[in-house]
Amino acid sequence: MVAMPYTLAQPVQYELEVKHSRFLALASPVTNPDAALAFLREVSVADATHNCWAYRIGQEYRSSDDGEPAGTAGRPILAAIDGQGFDQVMVVVIRWYGGIKLGAGGLVRAYGGTAAECLRTAPRRELVHYCQAGVDCPFDELGLLHSALENHQAEKLSEHFTEQGVQLQIRLPAAQLSALTLRLRDGSRNRITLTCDESVNAR
Repeated sequence: MVAMPYTLAQPVQYELEVKHSRFLALASPVTNPDAALAFLREVSVADATHNCWAYRIGQEYRSSDDGEPAGTAGRPILAAIDGQGFDQVMVVVIRWYGGIKLGAGGLVRAYGGTAAECLRTAPRRELVHYCQAGVDCPFDELGLLHSALENHQAEKLSEHFTEQGVQLQIRLPAAQLSALTLRLRDGSRNRITLTCDESVNAR
C-alpha cells in the first residue's frame, strides 16, 4: 500500500445519533502504535457500551470491535481512515447503546459513517516523506554545499571534519533528493559525493 499523503492537523471529534444510540468519534494524529494506544486510554469512556477503534500508521494498522459483532466496528473505522486518505491517524468511536438494535449492516454504517464524517471535515496536514543521506565534501566546495543544502530544504544532522574536508549526515524531503544529487555532482564536477540511506520516514 502506498502511504497516504495527509495526517490530521489536530485532534477532532464528531457526534452522531442513530436510533437513540449515541456515537462519538474522536480522532488524533499519531506517529507510532504506542501513541495510538495512549490516545485510546486517554479518551475511552469506562461506562460507555463500546469503545471501538482503528489506526493506520504507514504499513501498520490495527482495529478493535470491543465487543460488537466481528467486523462491524473496527474494520469500518479503518476503512474510513483509508477512504478519507489519511495516514498516521487513530480514530476511536465510542457508543452508548440506546435500546434499539441496529443489526450488522446498521453497525457498519454507524461506525464507519461517524468515523468518515469526523475525518471528512477535519483540518489536514500534508505528510512530507524524508530520507537521510551522507555527504563527503572537500573544503573548497563548502560554499556550494551549504547553498545547495539550503535550497533543497536539507537539515544537517551531524558534521565530522577530516583532513580532506567534511562529512555530513543530512535529512531532506525525499522529493528533493534527485535534484540535490544533480546539483552537487554537476556543481563540483563529482567532487562532492552523496550516499542515500534507504530509510524513509514521514512527518
